[in-house]
Amino acid sequence: MNALPEIELRSALEARGISRRQFVKFCSTMVATLALPPRYLHAVVKALDQTTRPVLVWLEFQDCAGNSESMLRSGYPSVGDFVLELLSWEYHELIMAGAGKRAEETLERVMRDHKGEYIAVIEGSIPMAEDGVHCTIGGKTALDIATRVCSNAAINIAVGACAWDGGIVRASPNPTGAVGLAEAVPGIKNLVNLGGCPHNPANTAAVLVHYLTFHDLPALDQYHRPLFAYGDIIHDQCERRAHYDAGRYVEEWGDEGHRKGWCLYKMGCKGPEATYNCPTVRWNEGTSWPVKAGHGCIACASPRFWDTKSPFYDRLPKVPGFGVDVLAEEIGWGGTAAVGIAMLAQVAGNIVRDKTRAKNVRAEENPPPDLNAGGSA
Repeated sequence: MNALPEIELRSALEARGISRRQFVKFCSTMVATLALPPRYLHAVVKALDQTTRPVLVWLEFQDCAGNSESMLRSGYPSVGDFVLELLSWEYHELIMAGAGKRAEETLERVMRDHKGEYIAVIEGSIPMAEDGVHCTIGGKTALDIATRVCSNAAINIAVGACAWDGGIVRASPNPTGAVGLAEAVPGIKNLVNLGGCPHNPANTAAVLVHYLTFHDLPALDQYHRPLFAYGDIIHDQCERRAHYDAGRYVEEWGDEGHRKGWCLYKMGCKGPEATYNCPTVRWNEGTSWPVKAGHGCIACASPRFWDTKSPFYDRLPKVPGFGVDVLAEEIGWGGTAAVGIAMLAQVAGNIVRDKTRAKNVRAEENPPPDLNAGGSA
């Protein structure tokens, strides 16, 4: 028997003190995050209005709980507020009131009564070494739990770097044999990876809203990451990009360039190689993100970033655009010279054109005599 309450979202939001205006504003934010045209706002509002809060279970394995904190810690009314009301969170070890056998019974009930219907969110890596003994909950290994729960879920969302590809737990030498969800449970269906350390809750909320609205997952890349969040290079979205193009770089922490917000490329920023929507969605309700706060990007949403992008403060060797050792003044003089050369070329072209035109005019005014005219007369 289904023991879960069927409560409409509107009633749940009103009980939480969230107004209609705030609800529509949240829907508008989700439409923008999903990179959908504004005309989809009505469809999202209508779909969420009518939803009856599908069931969600949140599993934690080898992790720091940073992704749970990222989802729950935000301003009011927050993404977390809406997500908490959009879905019926039946199991989340960090925030649920139940514990021990009572908690285990809840998870079993969800898998039994809502097989193929519930949403599974996975946080943390899954150890494979020594039969998974390095992470057990209630006497069951993380691998056993993930296999049972995720194989029967409607969709699976791996939040954070650890759940996606192992994260820091998998970094060399990886003593526990940690891997991400896709490797631990091969062939898993309807998987969305939301890499990042931690994940951005706005993106997670957008994936859930997309699923509740269209009953389908958003477009994904080869890593099963949603394109709306991981489809663009950070460098191309960065507010410091103009300083990079102008050759203005931070040379030392705390120097004049750092205080003025110049480009952090020389301090090891990995933005030119990383994809993520950090610069546009940002954190803490759109307040800021690491590069705006003065620290370079460490490409935390890139594959195996702890191994492939460290040392984090070493400069990337090759980046398209101006040479990074060229000073702004040199770029300025180079641009001035290029403009001067272009102007001279145009003047020369105009002189040649005028001389050619004058010669043609004279030829038309003084045509050559008709040599055959006299003979025929």
